[in-house]
Amino acid sequence: MRWWDLEQVLELERDLFPEDAWSPGMFWSELAHARGPLANRRYLVAELAVPPRWGSPRTASGGGAVEGNGARGRPGDGRIVGYGGLAAVDGTGDIQTIATARDQWGTGLGARLLAELLGAATDFECREVLLEVRVDNVRAQRLYERFGCEPIGFRRGYYQPGNVDALVMRRTTQTSSEAPSVQGT
Repeated sequence: MRWWDLEQVLELERDLFPEDAWSPGMFWSELAHARGPLANRRYLVAELAVPPRWGSPRTASGGGAVEGNGARGRPGDGRIVGYGGLAAVDGTGDIQTIATARDQWGTGLGARLLAELLGAATDFECREVLLEVRVDNVRAQRLYERFGCEPIGFRRGYYQPGNVDALVMRRTTQTSSEAPSVQGT
């Protein structure tokens, strides 16, 4: 995710989370920690590319609508259909946000975004990854469970202003010293 993605990300954010959408300042703050030698955030977008015009180089090579994530070089190259972000501090990753456009639900995009964020947690050498999910968002909870996240508690009234509880989930990773030993013959 880059600064030029924020307009579309915020539009999607407001559509999906009308009561508790992140502000532009929240995204800007997170992106400020995603670059440079001390970066401890990873933010990404998924984009549905705009089909190429007739006669463009992409048409000659079989172009068409393709999905990708975060590889846009210029504003306006395509429609952002998902995004996610992870913060990493002292060996703990925290999935700050993850979302997909409604017309992308059921396509596997959420799983791909989650896999990328978990890969980022590995890059940051996180031993565990935490996340909060609305207690009424069973679809997301099932996705997280498929990736090895387990419920560990609740945060009462976490989502405001609706006063909706959050289920806290955790996924732990094994370090090489914790991995089961394999004995040969």
